[in-house]
Amino acid sequence: MLSKIRSATLLGLNCHEVEIEIDISSGVPSFNIVGLAEQEIQESKERVRSALKNSGYEFPLKRITINLAPADLKKNSPLFDLPIAIGILSNYMNFDFNPEESAFFGELSFEGKIRKGKGLLSLVYGLKNKGYKRFFVPKENEFECALVDEVEIYPISHISELVKFLTGEIKIKPLKYSFPDYIPTFSEDFSFIKGQAYAKRALEISAAGGHNVLLVGPPGTGKTLLARTFPSILPPLTYEEAFEVTQIYSAAGLLDKESLVLERPFRNPHHTISYAGLLGGGSNPQIGEITLAHRGVLFLDELPEFRRDVLEALRQPLEEGRIVISRSKYTVVYPAQFILIAGMNPCKCGYFGDKEKECTCSPFEVKKYWSKVSGPLLDRIDIRVYVGRIEKEKIFSDTEEESSEEIRKRVIEAREIQKERYKKEKFQLNSQLTPKTLKKYGVLSKDVQRFLLDAVDGKNLSMRAVDRIIKVARTIADLEKNEYIRIEHLAEALSYRGLEDFISNL
Repeated sequence: MLSKIRSATLLGLNCHEVEIEIDISSGVPSFNIVGLAEQEIQESKERVRSALKNSGYEFPLKRITINLAPADLKKNSPLFDLPIAIGILSNYMNFDFNPEESAFFGELSFEGKIRKGKGLLSLVYGLKNKGYKRFFVPKENEFECALVDEVEIYPISHISELVKFLTGEIKIKPLKYSFPDYIPTFSEDFSFIKGQAYAKRALEISAAGGHNVLLVGPPGTGKTLLARTFPSILPPLTYEEAFEVTQIYSAAGLLDKESLVLERPFRNPHHTISYAGLLGGGSNPQIGEITLAHRGVLFLDELPEFRRDVLEALRQPLEEGRIVISRSKYTVVYPAQFILIAGMNPCKCGYFGDKEKECTCSPFEVKKYWSKVSGPLLDRIDIRVYVGRIEKEKIFSDTEEESSEEIRKRVIEAREIQKERYKKEKFQLNSQLTPKTLKKYGVLSKDVQRFLLDAVDGKNLSMRAVDRIIKVARTIADLEKNEYIRIEHLAEALSYRGLEDFISNL
């Protein structure tokens, strides 16, 4: 007898439909799975057999062959346990469902319970776009699956519950689509940080235009605190952005029971992280930190302490907003549109250029320390800020600092201006301007051009650096609600390249 059940698998974040064909015939009892099934699926033979027996169902002592089509698509998810088990049972039980519109997902325990799985949101959403209407999913994944509207989601906790539903013995109400309300709350606020007005202004510009930032300064001056407070001035995620982020965390198995991810991600990996840990990869390409930071912030503290090959690999994602992982038979593309906030000391001991504590590093050691971060990588960081010590009189000052909420309002206004300007483009932020679109949207007057050319001659800037200076100036103009880039906007943008002279003189 032959039966067919539908399911799906993920390749990266892309959903691929899988038809599971179950053939049960006479012959020497055996159980085989074909169709480029990885080890996780080959092991499902034991899980399915034990789950059916321990749930009181007959397991056929016949020749059982499972084909996962298409055969040239790699499959490596235990979520095929449930559809395989239902396909076997359907050979001698009368189930009421339309196989053309129904899909099954779930890993089985030996006692028949259905365990939580990864990537259910992307799988359900992907099959919905292919015309599927009914989905049977693990109960623990019901929160994320309820984010997909116009479909019927049936949460199942045990295989016997699903069998009784399919035979008409019990009824299960499908989940209702829900989108939670969100009021942003943050444990950190810029009003808690004394002084550092220059660094705060730089971070406001970064948040408004999506620009990458490098914070350089002695230990204890607040670089880490500034970076951790940075998300509090970013606009809330839109529904589309939140859905993207939730799909990523679902595929990575990091989704909480609170359903939709509503806060912008903030990822702070340790400098000992591996290449695959930061960028993603492995034999079955896993999601890396740069993708987990999508639509949010990636904070790399102690930047020179990261492995050189790991840092160099950041160059493509910083330019393209995605990471491409190639294997011999397939290629996976993960999104990686994040704001990079990097922190580092000015030298190994941390006090080069400090006014209060003497540096113990030799000129050679300072140069060697900075050489760990390549010029091409630094060129992709739009804003570089020196974070010095706070003036002593400001430490216990009663002066009220500006709150994150006030800064966030200006950031949102600037982003709305960009959204309107780029409504016919495929991007929405100034940092995403390409050389071609920069000519269209970053037009400079003759006076401003002359000012910039003088700066280029004086600082020996690369063309990439010039483009990035114009992008930052465009964001500063948006914060000031000016339609055109003026000399003062360009001058401020140039001030955030102040470390250029320091680096070039090492």
